[in-house]
Amino acid sequence: MATPEFHVFLSHGLESGPGGTKVQALKAEAETFSGVSAIAVDHRSTKDPAERLKQMKEAMAEAGADPERTILVGSSMGGWVCARTSAETPVLGCFLLAPALALSAYPQSSPRIQARQTQIIHGWDDDVVLPMPVIELAREQKLSLLVLPDGHRLENSLERLVIEFRGFMTDCLSND
Repeated sequence: MATPEFHVFLSHGLESGPGGTKVQALKAEAETFSGVSAIAVDHRSTKDPAERLKQMKEAMAEAGADPERTILVGSSMGGWVCARTSAETPVLGCFLLAPALALSAYPQSSPRIQARQTQIIHGWDDDVVLPMPVIELAREQKLSLLVLPDGHRLENSLERLVIEFRGFMTDCLSND
C-alpha cells in the first residue's frame, strides 16, 4: 500500500471510544478523501489526560505522520488532546468538538493551538465544558468558532458536524 499523503487522527472523549458515533462519522468522512489515512486512537485504557496525550503522539509516530500533513480531530477530552498535541507539534489542522479547554482539572488547559487551520464547534447548552471559556480562548487566539444550539455531546448536530468537517477537510487539503 502506498504511503498516505495525509493523516487524520481522531481522539474520543472521556466516556466514549473509537467506535463512538461522532468519531466513526468523521472518520468515514475523512476516508472519502483521496490520499487520506484516518485513524481513531483508542484511549479507553486511561482517563488521564497526560497519558492520552502520550498515546496520540505515539499513534502519530507509529503511522509515520508528517505533522504538516496531519489533521487532528477531537471531542471533549479528545479535543484537549488534539489542542495540546498541536501546541507541541504544529499540524495542518485541528477540528475540535466541545473541547475540554480552560478547565482547572486539566494540565495546561488553555494551550496555544498551532495548526494552520482550526475549527472549534461547541454547544450553547454544554454543561460539562462551559462555552464561555472556550469562546474566550477562541477569541484570544483568533480561531474559527461555531456555537450550535446543542449540549456537550452535540448529539443533535451530527449531520451538521459532518458537513462542517467536509468543508474543513477540503480547505486543509486544498491549501496545503
